[in-house]
Amino acid sequence: MDQEEHKVILERVKHLKPPSVFLKLVVKEAQGLLAKDANGFSDPYCLLGVMVTEEQQEEEARADSPLPRRRQKAVVKDSIPQDQIQRTEVKKQTLNPIWNETFLLKVEDYRNTELHMDMWDLDVDDPVKLRLGDIHGIVGLRRIFKDVKKAARKHEQDDFLGNVIIKLQHLPYTPEDKWYPLEPCTETYPDRGKCHLQLKLIHEERDTSLSKQEPVFRIHRSLLQQFVQHDKLKKKAEPIQAEMELSTPATTILSLHATQNDLSPFQQDLAKWLAYSKLYRHVEVSFICLLQHLTSIEYQWGLAQVTLQQQDQNELAESFLSFLDYGISLIQKYRDVFPISDPGSVDHQQSLLRVLVQICKMKAFQKLCPAVPDLHDRLVGALKSGTADWYHGQKQLLEPMIKTEEEIVKSLVIFIEHLNVDLMNNRKIWMKIFMGTVKVNLFNTTYRQFQELMAEDIQEQVTSIGGGKSKATVEGLYQLYQKLKQLQHQRIYLLPDDSPLPLHEFHKWFREPLPKWLQMVYNNSVEMVQRAVKKDQLESMGEKTKHSTSAVDIATCFTKIKQTWTELSWPEPEEAFVIMVKLTEDMGKIALMYCRLIEERAEELSFKDIGVKSSDSANGVRSLQLCVVLNNMRQLRQVISKLPTDLDWQGLKEDTANMISVDQIQNTLLTQLETINISINRKIEGVIQSLAQKLQADIKKRIDNLSASNDINIPMVNMVVPLINFLENEFAYMDANLVEENFRSLLGFLWTDIIKIIYSTSHQSNVSQRFHMKLKDALKSLLICFHGEGNGLPLEQLETPAFKDLKAHLSLNAASTQKLIQKFYARKIQQQTANECSKYGAVTIKVFYNNQVKRLHVEILNAVNLTPLDSNGTSDPFVELTLEPKHIFPFVESKTTQRKDNDLNPLFDEVFEFSDVTPEQCRSKGACLLITVFDHDTLLSDDLEGEAYFSLQDVPGLDSTEEELNISRVPQSRLMLGHPKPKEDKILKLLEARKGDKDAQAFIKIRRQREKKSMET
Repeated sequence: MDQEEHKVILERVKHLKPPSVFLKLVVKEAQGLLAKDANGFSDPYCLLGVMVTEEQQEEEARADSPLPRRRQKAVVKDSIPQDQIQRTEVKKQTLNPIWNETFLLKVEDYRNTELHMDMWDLDVDDPVKLRLGDIHGIVGLRRIFKDVKKAARKHEQDDFLGNVIIKLQHLPYTPEDKWYPLEPCTETYPDRGKCHLQLKLIHEERDTSLSKQEPVFRIHRSLLQQFVQHDKLKKKAEPIQAEMELSTPATTILSLHATQNDLSPFQQDLAKWLAYSKLYRHVEVSFICLLQHLTSIEYQWGLAQVTLQQQDQNELAESFLSFLDYGISLIQKYRDVFPISDPGSVDHQQSLLRVLVQICKMKAFQKLCPAVPDLHDRLVGALKSGTADWYHGQKQLLEPMIKTEEEIVKSLVIFIEHLNVDLMNNRKIWMKIFMGTVKVNLFNTTYRQFQELMAEDIQEQVTSIGGGKSKATVEGLYQLYQKLKQLQHQRIYLLPDDSPLPLHEFHKWFREPLPKWLQMVYNNSVEMVQRAVKKDQLESMGEKTKHSTSAVDIATCFTKIKQTWTELSWPEPEEAFVIMVKLTEDMGKIALMYCRLIEERAEELSFKDIGVKSSDSANGVRSLQLCVVLNNMRQLRQVISKLPTDLDWQGLKEDTANMISVDQIQNTLLTQLETINISINRKIEGVIQSLAQKLQADIKKRIDNLSASNDINIPMVNMVVPLINFLENEFAYMDANLVEENFRSLLGFLWTDIIKIIYSTSHQSNVSQRFHMKLKDALKSLLICFHGEGNGLPLEQLETPAFKDLKAHLSLNAASTQKLIQKFYARKIQQQTANECSKYGAVTIKVFYNNQVKRLHVEILNAVNLTPLDSNGTSDPFVELTLEPKHIFPFVESKTTQRKDNDLNPLFDEVFEFSDVTPEQCRSKGACLLITVFDHDTLLSDDLEGEAYFSLQDVPGLDSTEEELNISRVPQSRLMLGHPKPKEDKILKLLEARKGDKDAQAFIKIRRQREKKSMET
């Protein structure tokens, strides 16, 4: 269109009558409204209308009155004529109403017009009696009074909830859909909730039409095509962007045209698809955008197809078929069209495949194009054809100019490497895309295609070369074997298939040099180890690397052997197993040979040092050499332990699963490895024992000196200092020269020996409490020393069962008499808790503590199922109450109940109070109430019915601040009665051995007397 024609059309449009404008308003819902009714709810409804803005009204009013206008509360009711007010339904009893009502409001001048929406609560003049039943709390009552007062003042009943005022000139040309806060007219309730509105300015002629006119769609599509062509001509120097972005004016015009003509999203996306799907011949197409358009078309196809004319349907079908052919042609040449070097190729190709899949599964495509072949089969055929073309092109490109054996092998190596790289890219990158989108196994297709193509010419060329005449040819053949092996190894990624591959036996070409290569590797390794040990001076290579040079050399030997196995990866499972056994056996021989040689080297160097150095100096050098030997062996064991992983034994098991049993592999390979590790561990233990023997005698000597010291003026902590200083010096030396694992092994060996020494020392006869206290402090200091603040052995390794037994033994023997008595009662309480039934009966009590008067309240209720101890088959029971231990309650006297004659289930119901008992005494360890039931005997001493222990640490009322604890809230406690077992308690035996301790002997006397009356044996 030229400029003159454009001016004529523009003038014609300017003289046309402007269209009538309406505001299309959808009142959707509201949330968080004020509760205006007494029942805590409201009955909201909305009044809607449009009016001139306040600024315009003020300008018009200034001419009539100089006073400013006061804002009215009911804007819609008072300022808009009743015939222009729209009203929604009333939603009963809710603060979150939902309307979804649509209104059309005519607008004269949208630039100076506002939308006013008032929200009200409908109040019906119900009788007071009825409304009183809905009152909820004080707020509801106040609301009733307010309503009565308002009704008396004026006739209107409804309550104002809030309003929304929107200037129409601020609305965009697209529909406005948002939440608006309800504004107050006063500051009484500033937060009045919010309302959800959708607003749109429309033309009367368009929006009142009952159907869409078809020319609008074609006009829109024509506009889009013209804009695309215009942008293309404008940007000839640069291609249109892949996102297919139009210029800003073009996008704006299209959006306005679609909005003003009510073009549905389906029509817009259909127009874009028809326009852009044909641009692949001229510009780069954004497949993502096309996919979005197709998805929208599919989503809306069910209803939209009714309005789609036959011409448009034919055009849509032609666009589907044309784009399918174009997309499949790109997939056929995907290596060139989507190169790996381009970062966006993966996403671009995936988007194309998704577009192809989307087209084929669309209801529109299935209806309009029913006879199209299956997409999966078309893609597989295209991939095979494209792979063959690429294969022949690469082979022709690498064909040597001079066809000698060396050049032919070299070109084959490069060519096979190209195939491997292509297969790897297909498997790691492209296959995921093809499988995830079109369910095509790209790797499977291309790999089998390569196998078929290579079987025709590669095998023939390699067979004609034979073993090779020159060294370069032999090396080239080995490289070719590696490349073919890599290609053949990728068969594991194929889908399961019983049919053999054409190149599955290529390894047979290399059988002849295989045994010689394995033997050569072994011989070279042996010679290398021998040279390394002979040159080794058994000096660490540094502070962090504490092994010597020979350890590095033997690791290098094993690395070469592992590399040989990895490079071979022999395809025949049985032959590969034989190769693995041979390599493992060779490495075991080399490892044991190294251990023997390194020990001999240490002996050799020590003999030289004895002749030229003093005894102490020679011993120091000998220890240092043993440390290096130990580190070397540990390093060797780490290398050996990694053999199953490094040599992929699990893979070998899987490959030979159908030929060699797992037990045979287990008995062969793992037995070999276990034998090697056991032999190396024995060597390591022997060296550790040699190092530990130098320390064991000194440690025992210092422990004996510690236990024999009788100087009471020296603090016990200081007595352990010589032993700890000796160990810290030795540990520092060993830690500096041993690797961490060896150092920990040495510590573990010494720790076990120290436990044995202290245990033996502690079980000597006629030893005192102070003697055990010294050993206890020594054990504690040794634990800290061996732990070394986390740098030594972990606590879980140090705190072995033997250590715990020794610690308990020393703690018990080192404890004071009072502590032992408390431990005794603590154990009795623990036994009482675990005792749920007893053959000696039970006693029921209630105990609580009065915190105000510092008294312990005890109520003896009854006893049941007592043992008959009198000749008449009954008993005369009574209960004795004492607070134990005596050293905690020295001034508390015992209490006794009345005697109940001839009663095995006596009811006592007696209350006792123990005065001057403090909470601290009750919370002491072992603090308890000893309840002893006796059978009264007139002539002889009273017999023991049984005893029970009640802990005072958690007695009710102990932590109470109330003036008086309610006795009814105190639970009853039923305690099982028991009898002490004579001569079985370790604490009593220990107290009995303290002959010079009066407290101990007095306590033992009481307990022994009770044991004599015990029915336990």
